[in-house]
Amino acid sequence: MVISDIGKAKSCLARIGYYRLSAYWFPFRKSQQVIDAATGLPATQVLDDFQDGTDFPTILGLYVFDKKLRMIVLDALERIEIALRTEIALLLGQHGAWAHRDPQVLHGNFARRNKKGATFTPHQEWLDRLDDKFRRSKEDFAKHFKARYSSSDPPIWIAVELLDFGALSHFYAGMTIADQDTIAARYGLSAGKAFEAWLRCLNDVRNICAHHSRLWNKPLVAQPRWPALGAIPDLDHLDGDIHGQTRLYAALAIMRCMLKVVNPSSSWGQRLVEHLDTMPANPILSLKSAGFPTNWRTEALWA
Repeated sequence: MVISDIGKAKSCLARIGYYRLSAYWFPFRKSQQVIDAATGLPATQVLDDFQDGTDFPTILGLYVFDKKLRMIVLDALERIEIALRTEIALLLGQHGAWAHRDPQVLHGNFARRNKKGATFTPHQEWLDRLDDKFRRSKEDFAKHFKARYSSSDPPIWIAVELLDFGALSHFYAGMTIADQDTIAARYGLSAGKAFEAWLRCLNDVRNICAHHSRLWNKPLVAQPRWPALGAIPDLDHLDGDIHGQTRLYAALAIMRCMLKVVNPSSSWGQRLVEHLDTMPANPILSLKSAGFPTNWRTEALWA
């Protein structure tokens, strides 16, 4: 790796850490094809040398680019999370103020069936975590409720304010199929199970951002279900594109689709595109590594 300013490189390594930065220079390492001794199949072996032209400023630029990207992504996820809280509260509230505590209005696998070897149902475990958050909460709304209604549990429209994205997506998966489908339909999906997969995907992305991990070209662990061709026209350009559907681009496209429902006037898509144009230029990596199709900027989704 070309390091023209040794002092700056040492300072960056001391501030950021060798292994955090190494995630950004990993794709720049040379590789060779070998035969795996265990399977007898071809495999790629990553070497310790870098490809020609690799320099430290490019690596640092990718790190800063990814840091700013995480901030933009968290902005979208915050809006989506708040909207989802409200949608769940309004829908469940039709079943009763404490519907989130009532096993009879939730999915049986969540509220009435124990996992093998478990003492409590998933619903009971979820409620325990919620109640603990409420007891420990220092938020004004929680303190007010505890002072005024000391013998009561908070109703659904208060309880949702205590849920982070993970707990929210977990609860969505525990709602009845009919209620899941009702919320999913708002985003153009006919099946709640597909929307559940979307939420799992976005929750993983949120966790990556919250823990300051590399985001931009990381494969999606929880991969979203892709709608049928024509169901959501803005996503049709990824139909059959397995690489695009399993990398960051898929999550960004889903966020953009959801924001068009939650906040149609949002400039988030434009801000994202403008930031992506600042990716450090280099001959080895491009946005294609993160699943971006060749002509993605011309798609109606980003207009």
